Formats: sequence, C-alpha cells, structure tokens
Amino acid sequence: MSTTANVFDPRIYAQGIPHGTYRWLRDHDPVHWQAEHEVGDWPAGPGFWAVTRHADVVRVLRTPTEFSSWLGATQIRDPDPADLSFIRRMMLNLDPPDHGRLRRIVSGVFTASRIERFTSSVAARARLLIDEIVERGECDLPADVTDDYPIHNLADLLGIPPADRGQILKWTNRVIGYQDPDHATTVHGPDSKPVNPRSPAMLTDMFEYAHSLAAYKRRNPASDVMTALATAEVDGQRLTDPELSMFFFLLVIAGNDTVRSALPGGMLALLGHPDQHRRLLDQPELLGSAIEEMLRWHPPVLSFRRTAVRDTVVAERHIAAGDKVVVFHGAANFDERRFPDPMRFDIARQPNDHVSFGDGPHVCLGSHFARLQLRAFYRELLWRLPDVQLSGPPVRLVSNFIGGIKHLPLHYTPAPRLGIE
Repeated sequence: MSTTANVFDPRIYAQGIPHGTYRWLRDHDPVHWQAEHEVGDWPAGPGFWAVTRHADVVRVLRTPTEFSSWLGATQIRDPDPADLSFIRRMMLNLDPPDHGRLRRIVSGVFTASRIERFTSSVAARARLLIDEIVERGECDLPADVTDDYPIHNLADLLGIPPADRGQILKWTNRVIGYQDPDHATTVHGPDSKPVNPRSPAMLTDMFEYAHSLAAYKRRNPASDVMTALATAEVDGQRLTDPELSMFFFLLVIAGNDTVRSALPGGMLALLGHPDQHRRLLDQPELLGSAIEEMLRWHPPVLSFRRTAVRDTVVAERHIAAGDKVVVFHGAANFDERRFPDPMRFDIARQPNDHVSFGDGPHVCLGSHFARLQLRAFYRELLWRLPDVQLSGPPVRLVSNFIGGIKHLPLHYTPAPRLGIE
C-alpha cells in the first residue's frame, strides 16, 4: 500500500468497504491527504483530509468549534457557491447555536413515546412484507422487501398519504444514487457541468410538496410528525417554512436511506458468519446487540464532511483553516485501537460504540426509530426463515456516501403465510 491510497472514488465502494486500505491508513497515515479526482461527469475538487481512526473521527464529530458543518456543508463535493446559503438552512449543515435551536424544536417532536406509538404498525408491516415472499423460496431482499419497508414506515410517521409514497423512493434515488449508473439522472447546467442533486433547482418539487403537506396538516391536524413539526413551538418559536422544508428533505432522504441500507447490509453480515447466525437463532435475546454489530459491520452512512474552522492538528497532521475534513465511519468502526479483534463478527460484542449513526451534536435524530424498524424486521425474517442463505453475490450502490445494497439474492425453505388481521 502506498501513500496514494484512494478512499474517495465512489466506484471502490461498489466492491464493499475497502478494509485493506482503511487499515493501512489507520496504521500509517490516519489523517491522509486525499486527491479529489474527476469521476464521470463530475469534475475534480480541491482534495480533503481523510480521517480513519475512531478517536479522531469522534473528535471531529464532537467539536464543531474546530470542524464546522456550516462552512462548507457536509457532503464531500463542494456545493456550488450560489447554492451554499440555501444548503446551510438544513439542520444537518448548521453549527451551534443555530443548530441547537432547531434541534430543540425537532427533539420535542421526536420523543421516544411518539416513536413507540408506531411499534405495532411497523411490526405488522414487517410481517406483511415477509408474508409476501415466504412461499416463494427465494427473493431479492432489497428489491422485493426492504426498499419498501422504511419508505412506508417513514410515511406513516410523517403522515404522508399512501398515494404519494412512491415519490419518496424517486426522490431518494435521485439524491443518494447520483453517483450510481442505475440511479443517476444527471442534469447539466448552462456551463455544461452537472447540477448537484441537492441544489435548489433539483429540489423544487420536493419543497413544493413539503409546503403543501405542512399547510394541509395545519388545517387538518393529526397525530403524525408532520403535523407536530408544522405546529411545534419552543420558547415561542416555530420552524419557518424554509426550515420545515429542509427538515422534510432530511427526513425523507436520511430517514429512508439509512434503514434501507442497514437492513440488507446487516443481513449480509449475518449470513456471512453462519456460526453467529445459528447463535442468534438459538439466543433471540441477543438481537439487540446483534443489530449493533450489524451496524458496526455495515455502516449505512460511509462518510461525512466537515470544514476546519481554524488551523489545528489531528494525529500530528497540520490542518489549515478552510480545509475539508472527511470522517470515514467504516474505517472508524474497524479500528483495532477501539474494537478488539475488529474483523471478528460478534453478535454479543460489548462495548460497541460504533459511529454508524454519527456522534456529537449531529448524532442521528432518528436512530431510535431506525433501531425499532431493524428489530421488528429481523424478528420477522430470521425466525420465520431460519435456513435463509445467499444465492448469489450482492450488488452494491456506487457511492462514497451511502453503503447501499441494490440486490441481495436469497433462498430458503418455503414457509406458510401467517396473514395479518
């Protein structure tokens, strides 16, 4: 391995987490200057510092006074300067104290008690989806099951009408899958450069829908999260319409794709370790810790970007104010300095402080709902189809941001449908 190690190219991740490269970087160059080369229609960028050790990743995520989400937003590629002020409205791209104000409003909506009210409907949906494939003896897990599961759960949570739910998948693929040839719908601007899928021009339809939905919920309040967001107040303050639209974008994209990626990724990890699969079937009480190990093994989010606020030093590297700093969750989750024997998949691993849902002030707000969905789904699949096995290689998303799996062929002994009353 040389110092030209590449952890930027999205095509690398179509082969899985580059463990060899990550390990070399953690051992020899844990804060590595990474060239940001041209990929397809997407032009080269200025480069960034790639952070791969767990302790350094946590430091970057926990210290917004040194590493800002606001200065350059949180995606590796720089946004168009004309779009930056728009992108900075999203809570994901804010620093304290502005981030804290929005987080308090939204946290008052995303309470554990509100989320837990959806437990029975999430479990029922998991059973229904598994019912649809149990008699076949085979399925493609993402295409047949898990692509739909989080979309409908999220739509229930938000109060999105059933007729509109297919649009969520289209929006998600457009924003998340822009690097993947199966999902990319590249639009070129007047300068012939591709338009960022997170730019205002590409999100008009989503924001118009968010405005309409919020207005409807104010007129027709219900017990869903969109109603609560549209009417919530903290210290006399409500979300502004632009803030509400950006939060809708965050929920629809992040709230859907993290679970959509984690479900088949966790299943792939478990099926790749038959001894742990059998152990879990024999010890269902380990499901909670097994899910955490699945998340460690297959982080749904691969990377996040920050921008250095001032000159600083990380792992003996001098980082200049304004430099891009990108943390790699898949590298941190396998850091030998934090996880004993990290390449051992252990469903009872304790402690397991992976960073798959982030850390610091931007730790995933929806992680409780994500875990609720994972528990309900695995409970339904694993014990109803105990002999499930891979029947072909997985096909992964081409992305350096989301660890998506597009296809995961499985086979199993057909089982009877249970039915839903």
